[in-house]
Amino acid sequence: MNIYTKWATTTVLAMTAAMHSVPADATTLFDLLRGGPGMSKKEKKEIQPLFSRRVQAATAADLSDPDPLPTVSSPRYYTYKADAMRAIDTSKFAANTVVADPASAIPAVAPNDPRALMAGLKVFATDDVAKAVESYYASGKPLIWVDGEAISPRATLTLETLAKADTVGLDPDDYTVAPPVASTDATDPAANARAWMKFELALSAKVLAYVQDNGRGRVEANRLSGYHDFKRKPVNLAPILNMLRLSPDVAAYLGTREPQNPQFAAFKAELTRLRAEDDKAGDTPITIAAGTLLKPGMSSPEMAHIVAAIQEQGSDALKMEQSLTLASYAGTPDYTPELVTLVESFQKQVGLKPDGVIGQATITALVGHSNAEKIAKLTIAMEQLRWLPDDLGSRYVFINQPAFTVYYIDNSHEQLQMRVVVGSKAHQTNFFEDQIETVEVNPYWGVPESIIVNEMLPKLRSDPGYLDRLGYEVSYGGKKVSSTAVDWNTTHRVDVRQPPGSDNALGELKILFPNTHSIYMHDTPSKSFFKRDMRALSHGCVRLAEPRVMAAAVMGTTVEEIGRQIATGQNKALPVPQKVPVYISYFTAWPNKDGVVEYFGDVYDRDVATDKAFAEISRSRAARS
Repeated sequence: MNIYTKWATTTVLAMTAAMHSVPADATTLFDLLRGGPGMSKKEKKEIQPLFSRRVQAATAADLSDPDPLPTVSSPRYYTYKADAMRAIDTSKFAANTVVADPASAIPAVAPNDPRALMAGLKVFATDDVAKAVESYYASGKPLIWVDGEAISPRATLTLETLAKADTVGLDPDDYTVAPPVASTDATDPAANARAWMKFELALSAKVLAYVQDNGRGRVEANRLSGYHDFKRKPVNLAPILNMLRLSPDVAAYLGTREPQNPQFAAFKAELTRLRAEDDKAGDTPITIAAGTLLKPGMSSPEMAHIVAAIQEQGSDALKMEQSLTLASYAGTPDYTPELVTLVESFQKQVGLKPDGVIGQATITALVGHSNAEKIAKLTIAMEQLRWLPDDLGSRYVFINQPAFTVYYIDNSHEQLQMRVVVGSKAHQTNFFEDQIETVEVNPYWGVPESIIVNEMLPKLRSDPGYLDRLGYEVSYGGKKVSSTAVDWNTTHRVDVRQPPGSDNALGELKILFPNTHSIYMHDTPSKSFFKRDMRALSHGCVRLAEPRVMAAAVMGTTVEEIGRQIATGQNKALPVPQKVPVYISYFTAWPNKDGVVEYFGDVYDRDVATDKAFAEISRSRAARS
């Protein structure tokens, strides 16, 4: 092994951690070694001593034996763990004073304070909720939900609101509190009073949990998987109980605690519509067998159901255009040329590739999702929306992975949308938010470590000149070397990048929002992928069907100007004039620009993971009720 190989082997291992602290456009080892785009002088000073120490540590040890082929693992999904519950500390609730006159600090004696009966009662809540309950009742403020040994009108309205939690995508069972049943135990005259005090505490805990869940969601996203990256929203619970005590309309006040944005309003209206929608009397839904795949010339008994679904779901224009085919169809199973034309017309109507192939996407468009499936998707979408900012902003980019679509919003209106390719199930695109900072034209592609190790290294061990022939650059310590100069049997963490050019994996440009996942939007020479309906095909980054159009939008310029920058052939990093929020999201239900909710497939099974988390949270809460 030559000295460069030994030096690189020791140096690159030390650099792995440093790669996570720099922007996404400088996360490859090459950029670190060269002080590439985005690296500050301070970062260079911090990294240089690492070079010196590693060079001094290089030895002449014999490392020529092949190492086992390594792998770089993808993030994983976790078994969800709900927030821990604890008993509310009631030891300080037996205060015997209250303020008689709000204008005076002189306390008046309250010898029969019912809060004294709260001592020792076991009511469980999460730590945030428990602290807010403890603060309120230890402060000497009045009871809210109990009037003597009866439920107060305020409590009645609150219980009615909690019982309708499903209208905002929550589970009413998580907030259920039953008023106490009168005790007939003559040996314990205080039993009824204690039961009412437990009801007081329990309802306070439940309504605070409702407010917190409505504001930030039930699920902590990062506990679902390594693909989720959100800082959990804070919800200030301290003033809530007093606000409920003073509010003239507790139901209206609780309504203000749900997300107040147009997307949530669309979800809520759709949920109400679906729940109120009755099945058509006497109608049997059209079904198409799961797993059906029909290509022109094939035969299937499902053909009759497919034609019937087109007859029901097709537009008036389509049915008029295809009236002869529809009228003459006799229920035969053969997928004939005229039926292919009929299917292609329907596919074109619903925005699918008009190829005549009847697969899952076409079947979903034909028979749709059941109301139950839509309600499940909406419930999860409402939860996920709570993870994002309350206001997405008036100008932003929104990537919805299940829709394989990106939207550019300006002045609160959709200005453009385009098809995208996102990560495959094995290389999933993360779910997070960031800000677009740079458009880079004629980019280099710094090959991710996962691709070098998992995909290139096996080839390089048998064919060391593989990267040279493809025109890739290999370097150790900032010095270019031939890929044949590397002992790939023992060295696998090196820097590889592809120069700008017509076959560059990033195409003409990339749009950067620095993040630890090294995800960005970019062009691609593989244009045929955009013709597919299922476009989860990349290694995690987001490929754009019309990259110049998106670049012009975020730069606030014209497509022609972006073209002129590309035409120079030079690698340039163009800072956007004003940072643009970008949401790299995952919604299987989302409203279009007209406010109509559309539904998509759960390409990564993330809805499944979220639904499991819901079940675990409800189980944990029920166990402590």
